[in-house]
Amino acid sequence: MDDLDEKMELGERACCHLEAEMKRARVTYEELAQHLEKQGFIGETRDSISAKLKRGPFAATFLLVCMTALGFDGVQLEEIYWPNH
Repeated sequence: MDDLDEKMELGERACCHLEAEMKRARVTYEELAQHLEKQGFIGETRDSISAKLKRGPFAATFLLVCMTALGFDGVQLEEIYWPNH
C-alpha cells in the first residue's frame, strides 16, 4: 500500500468516525448544519455535509469543527487511525 492509499484509507476512516458519532448523538445532517451555524460556521448545509461524507476525505478542520458542534471536547486518534500502522 502506498502513501496515497494510506491517506485515502485514513480519510475514509475519518468519514466513518464522524458518521458514527453523529448516529451516537442522534444528530442529522440538517441538525449538524444548524449546530455549525450557531458556532459561526455558516455555509454548511444538509446537502454539503452529506456530499463531503459521501465524497470521502475532507479537511481535518471540518472533522474538528463537526466534533465540537456535536459537543465533543476532542478526538481520540486511536479511534480513527488503523491499528497496523
